[in-house]
Amino acid sequence: MTPPEPLLAATGLRKSYGSTQALDGADFSIRPGEVVAVLGPSGSGKSTLLHCLAGIVVADAGTITYRGRELSAMNDAQRSALRRGEFGFVFQFGQLVPELTCAENVALPLRLNGTSRKEATRTAVEWLGRLEVEDVAGRRPGGISGGQGQRVAVARALVTGPRVLFADEPTGALDSLNGERVMRLLTDAARDTDAAVVLVTHEARVAAYSDREIVVRDGRVRDMARVA
Repeated sequence: MTPPEPLLAATGLRKSYGSTQALDGADFSIRPGEVVAVLGPSGSGKSTLLHCLAGIVVADAGTITYRGRELSAMNDAQRSALRRGEFGFVFQFGQLVPELTCAENVALPLRLNGTSRKEATRTAVEWLGRLEVEDVAGRRPGGISGGQGQRVAVARALVTGPRVLFADEPTGALDSLNGERVMRLLTDAARDTDAAVVLVTHEARVAAYSDREIVVRDGRVRDMARVA
């Protein structure tokens, strides 16, 4: 059976910050429903790769294609719309809005896309249930644990039904038990919706949840063979 075409692909990415070259001809591809772990030491360029793939940072050279469209051909408004609707994001520190309840945080991307308050809240509560934190729906982020907060952040990232989920060190601020729980729920939920996951991490136990691992070193990408 022929594997599906890549959903998101990059070729020859280069990105420098002043005299520091973060990416030096990096290639990358991911297919629908695939979880790819991006590994590498601090400063290797793995977060820069994620930010370029997501259209947050514009590469100096190279191409990034999403569903047959070149990101560099899109204007800022088009890339922003892509990040609101078809891309989801989870960061190391959930970055929840402290003034909003957890349900309001999860509903926020839907509200920004024009969904009614009632429908957005209903969908948000459903996702909190899928991430096993429905009991914190009415509480604010400051009143919940780190593990609960990160699961709320995952729910917020997935609530719009993104095709690609970008997770940058999603368990970096958690203990091992909470980290394992977040990764199990994150990958299960993503696979249920056939979302591709770009997972940046430096932890082998987190990378073990992926289908494929790549290593970024000195701005270049190398695929790692997964041992069965």
